[in-house]
Amino acid sequence: MARGKVQLKRIENPVHRQVTFCKRRAGLLKKAKELSVLCDAEIGIMIFSTHGKLYDLATKGSMEGLIERYMKSTREAQIGEAEAKLNQELQEEIINLKQEIQLLQKGLGYIYGGRTEDMTLDEFHALEKHLEIWMYLIRSAKMQIMFQEIQLLKNKEGILTAANEYLQGKIVEQAGIVEMPPALTGYSYPLTIQNEIFQALGA
Repeated sequence: MARGKVQLKRIENPVHRQVTFCKRRAGLLKKAKELSVLCDAEIGIMIFSTHGKLYDLATKGSMEGLIERYMKSTREAQIGEAEAKLNQELQEEIINLKQEIQLLQKGLGYIYGGRTEDMTLDEFHALEKHLEIWMYLIRSAKMQIMFQEIQLLKNKEGILTAANEYLQGKIVEQAGIVEMPPALTGYSYPLTIQNEIFQALGA
């Protein structure tokens, strides 16, 4: 009489489960040894029982050596995959750059009136987008330069104000005048004195 198909599911009876575990474990280790001898293969097996007990087998060498070899092989495979992915990304980037260069060359032909080939509507949209980005970058750079120049002028204005106050104080000190006459406060001619304030103006 033929045996019925065994249904694979967890054995609820703990005694039967332990007996099955021991029999299957022994059969698995035996098959691994036979495979290693017949095919000259290196096989490593680790089994943890329900109670956490470890059973392991290394057909050649040690389990530590097999694990180290496995880790090295895994790392090499990961590096290979990463390199392949990087190469693919670089190739895609090169293709995109070539397409952008071709688009810009066509656009320059239209801008300077010496076009050699027609452009599609999508290419016109793409070129328009590039021009908008360039204009934004140009305006941003221009505003940054203007801001720096304004800041420099403000700094020089502050230095000039400090120098003017310093000179007025010196004049009052030397002349023994408590308050500057109105005519002198509106003095429009430059006054010079050798000190660090005026040296800073030339910087």
